[in-house]
Amino acid sequence: MKFISWNVNGLRAAVKHGFLDRFNQFDTDFIGIQETKLQAGQIDLDLPGYYQYWNYAERKGYSGTAIFTKHQPNAVTYGIGVPELDTEGRVITLEYDHFYFVTCYTPNSGGELKRLDYRQTWEDAFLAYINRLDANKPVIFCGDLNVAHENIDLKNWRSNHHSAGFTDEERAKFNTLLSNGYTDTFRHFYPDQTEIYSWWSYRAQARANNSGWRIDYFITSNRLVDRLINARILTTVMGSDHCPVELDIRL
Repeated sequence: MKFISWNVNGLRAAVKHGFLDRFNQFDTDFIGIQETKLQAGQIDLDLPGYYQYWNYAERKGYSGTAIFTKHQPNAVTYGIGVPELDTEGRVITLEYDHFYFVTCYTPNSGGELKRLDYRQTWEDAFLAYINRLDANKPVIFCGDLNVAHENIDLKNWRSNHHSAGFTDEERAKFNTLLSNGYTDTFRHFYPDQTEIYSWWSYRAQARANNSGWRIDYFITSNRLVDRLINARILTTVMGSDHCPVELDIRL
């Protein structure tokens, strides 16, 4: 099966910039979308053959996630079951017979790290949620996790050591996630690959200069490792400040 994840940085804007053409070219089984930035009724996507699931933030024009899939799930869950953390539309979970598929848009710690404490609370709650799922059946989750894990995951790591997305605290939480029995699928296949990123600032021609960050992931339960076929970062796909990431897996 083929999975795609893409932070579109506003789905209505992405549609104006060719999202539907790219979606049709993907011909994917699942696509997890982050940062839709819309409310119910603000867009009507014609996606023949796909079921659509949406989670909207209470705040207008902010956050939000969606999943489009060819495969009807047994059940759908919105959020992680923590009311104070479930107002921003950040998580959707689809349950199938033998696995869960989750799309996630992790909170950004923000300028001057004003939301770092909130982010840390989120990380603990999200990991507890994923672990509850994993205790039942394997998990595949994807999304903009807003963290560059290692030095090779961003261009200018020295100057960004204390920037949102590359603080010691955020990276430690990612280490904790992996140590709980999960695999960063891209690093599974390409442990030493450098100069490949999934997000570039709109400033200073960052994408043209490939001055980016790898902050978009597919993570799987460790027991799915022998089913992994490949994980790719689709750096040539335009339409957002993020590019899509892909996972191919036997299920």
